[in-house]
Amino acid sequence: MVDLINLVQTLTSPHPLDRYLELVRPTLTVRDMRAEITHVRRSAPGSVTLTLRPTRQWKGHAAGQYVQIGVVIDGVRHARCYSPVNPEGGRDRHIQLTVKAQPDGLVSQYLYRHATPGMVVDLTPADGVFRLPEPRPQRLLLISGGSGITPVLSMLRTLAAEDHPGEVVFLHYAKSPAVLPHRDELDAIAQRHPNFRIELRYPHRVRDVTRVDPDAPWVDLNQPKGSGYFDYDELERVAPWFADAQTYVCGPQSLMDAVRTIYQAEQLEDRLHTEEFTLSLVPADAADAQGTVDFSASGVSARNNGATLLEQAESAGLSPEYGCRMGICFSCTAVRRSGCTRNLRTGETDSDPDQPIQLCISAPVGDVEIDI
Repeated sequence: MVDLINLVQTLTSPHPLDRYLELVRPTLTVRDMRAEITHVRRSAPGSVTLTLRPTRQWKGHAAGQYVQIGVVIDGVRHARCYSPVNPEGGRDRHIQLTVKAQPDGLVSQYLYRHATPGMVVDLTPADGVFRLPEPRPQRLLLISGGSGITPVLSMLRTLAAEDHPGEVVFLHYAKSPAVLPHRDELDAIAQRHPNFRIELRYPHRVRDVTRVDPDAPWVDLNQPKGSGYFDYDELERVAPWFADAQTYVCGPQSLMDAVRTIYQAEQLEDRLHTEEFTLSLVPADAADAQGTVDFSASGVSARNNGATLLEQAESAGLSPEYGCRMGICFSCTAVRRSGCTRNLRTGETDSDPDQPIQLCISAPVGDVEIDI
């Protein structure tokens, strides 16, 4: 069967077979995986929850993993990574994604404004090491902030579906109750599972008008005394047993750094698991911004301006494939034929020829040849 598909693929060159099949029906594919949007719900301001029905290639996901969604906007195919919020192991083979419309998010804004039932999107298999372990730990602490709720919500829903008997605390930070998606389900989980604690925090505070002093600090009158931004006292308050637990964190960089600092001080790094959804880069060295970047496969050259190779390729009029722009999904991998590049996540440089690198987290150091 595989040989037959390869033969047909050769006969239909230069386009892959799936490009012809999609003219008949967008979800009719041989190799590419796609998904049809079956339901759209905008229950919280600024976010949209999509239910997708994947094609037969879908193998499921583990709670906490992500998938890559591809859409065509103004004739150009764009891809981004999102974490399913539904429990793992569902029998209906559907995926549920909650997408926060980021101010500068091309794909998230498009999905928020234009997603409708019947729309077909590209889909990749679930990936990522941020996932619940087997067997499940007896104690789990799940911490998230903003749109980082999605992978840990999948973990919480999975544990609830499995009737996990251990202690579980879900601590989430949001701007306000109004923008928190899936609030009703969180309340329902807390009611059905007495061993689960749902702790919600809204640290964007309002001024205490009972104080005469105009310089009085901002406080949240609806929160437990002392709660607000994450710190050691908050950690001990919600999960005094955190040293014996496995902790999973996803959220803004400030939240991630606060949690990581405490766990490092307590020498508990082996019990902390994180999923970055913002990219923390090593500042580029101005001295490196010299030389020429040669995109050899396209016959295009550009003066090195110090930006990532993905940004420089786009500035040069090229459209390399990419997904998350964070170094997670590896969609933008290309071969560095010669020259030296710096990994902006680690600060390390490498100059071995003919090596695959990730364009979104690599910057050229001097002259570089990239095979795109």
